[in-house]
Amino acid sequence: MPDTSVAADLDSPFRFEYEPATLRYAPDAVQSLGAELDARGYNSALVVCGATVGDTPAVMDPVREGLGDRLAGTFAETTPAKRLGTACDGLERLREVDADCLVAVGGGSSLDVAKIISILAATDRDPAAVGQAFVDSGTIAVPEAELPPIIAAPTTLAGADLSLVAGVTAAPDTCPVNEPASGAVSDPKLMPEAVCYDPDLIATTPRPILAASAMNGFDKGIETLYAASATPVTDATASRGLGLLTDGLLAFGTGDDDPWVYQSLTQGLMLVQYGISRADGTTLSLIHALGHGLTRAYEVQQGAAHAVIAPHALSYLFEQVDGRRSLLADALGAGDASDPTAAVIDQINDVVTSLGLPTRLRDVDGPGREAFPEVADAVLEDAFIANAPSELAPTRKDIVRLLESAW
Repeated sequence: MPDTSVAADLDSPFRFEYEPATLRYAPDAVQSLGAELDARGYNSALVVCGATVGDTPAVMDPVREGLGDRLAGTFAETTPAKRLGTACDGLERLREVDADCLVAVGGGSSLDVAKIISILAATDRDPAAVGQAFVDSGTIAVPEAELPPIIAAPTTLAGADLSLVAGVTAAPDTCPVNEPASGAVSDPKLMPEAVCYDPDLIATTPRPILAASAMNGFDKGIETLYAASATPVTDATASRGLGLLTDGLLAFGTGDDDPWVYQSLTQGLMLVQYGISRADGTTLSLIHALGHGLTRAYEVQQGAAHAVIAPHALSYLFEQVDGRRSLLADALGAGDASDPTAAVIDQINDVVTSLGLPTRLRDVDGPGREAFPEVADAVLEDAFIANAPSELAPTRKDIVRLLESAW
């Protein structure tokens, strides 16, 4: 007799249109960067990264070796702020070295800035006009012209690699605009052409930074299974990816540095991202909407916000709807538990605790309790809330109660 929740899914229609990057996985995948450029007919690359990555030989030496004489130059100025002004500077560097592609090395910040550089390189508008349009609309128009391609080499577990979205901000002191702004750009052209998943590269990232990024990728897999936009394809990849991430993160949290740990983390990250960012939507849902509400106006780090809020979000979800809890429990390695609700939440709490991440909102640089109604409004207005299970109808009071439970 099949699981009734699984059997019920079998008659659900779906459409899955997805054009991912080419995926390369190997403990020395960045050694193949030059071969990847050759296969695509590109002659030279500008490496885009942050200052710390740019000054880390354990990262940059294999990247330089992999690119060889195709390395045209390096732009090591990205920051977590993802400034439009930084992308403008990157455009100048791209033109200076006359590269025909971008290699983004690092976390989501470097990849997002590389995407904005690519857009700017293909547009016929000057940066001031782009900046003003961004302030007015909260986004940047992607031109019809072909964009310089991007190849990504991630060094964190945030999971921004297989995505057609880029976050961006602007400030008057860093860009030719008159007021601060933040927003995002989404377009199929922003999907990287290739991603080199190299566990040896990820292993070079300092443990606290890797732990802080881990919950972003981990929660992508969790949300993909309960999102209204889930498909059998993403069920399969997210389930397998969550299993690998759970094993890898629990071992990583104990201090285990064996190669299998980073291999498990890297493959898990790759799989939970597969198919979640598509032209017709995404599987990001309640947890990411809550994360946006907690980070957009406050200094709390995104991974910390996800660590604090995920168990409480799932407790609320399971109070209201099934949330595919049995499938989640199975993916997290607790499929034989008599109470899948408790098993899912306990397993997530174990991962958070193992990574040494915060478990209470009062312990991070986020909103005080008096701001919870305002945060709740932002959460309910977030685009990702539309991907919550169709039976879920969160209210402002519900979200405030959820935040209070996390306090």
